[in-house]
Amino acid sequence: MTDQNPTQPTRILKIGATRIVADVSLSHLTPEQLRETLKISYPEVAHATLRETTLDDGTQVWEWIPAAGRKG
Repeated sequence: MTDQNPTQPTRILKIGATRIVADVSLSHLTPEQLRETLKISYPEVAHATLRETTLDDGTQVWEWIPAAGRKG
């Protein structure tokens, strides 16, 4: 059984089809600090637009929407 802090809402990070539930190590980071951390593994985050929403239960959902660009 997991022990969660009921006073701190959960944060879910969505990058494309990838969904990451933020733990204590990511919970204190600002959006820009989180972008710098994530862009190492997910380079599309570097130029993506961040959309923040809050669900009815208090869960924060941060979704990175890739910027349209051209290939080649």
